[in-house]
Amino acid sequence: MNNRIEQLLEFIKIEPDEPFNRYALALEYMNFDVNLAKKHFEIIAKEHQNYLPLYYHLGKLYEELENYSEAVNIYKKGIEIALLQNNLKTEKELSNALKNCELENN
Repeated sequence: MNNRIEQLLEFIKIEPDEPFNRYALALEYMNFDVNLAKKHFEIIAKEHQNYLPLYYHLGKLYEELENYSEAVNIYKKGIEIALLQNNLKTEKELSNALKNCELENN
């Protein structure tokens, strides 16, 4: 296990309610174990539904795993949250990802 992952796991122990630490860990896992990445992204989705950075990466991961219906659902949920948070930049990014996912997989 690399030092960054060990450090992030320690941060999660220290601050279990801080979603960024788990998010950073999931991004690290994307490099070599998408199932572990998925596990940690899904924990964030369950425990920190308003953590907006999650939705783009989890949607892309579902696309990579060819789970397109779940990707569409995640993008739509992220768009709703972005609009509630008045984060138009992220809403636009998620809307574009949703359109591309729907176009490429219909």
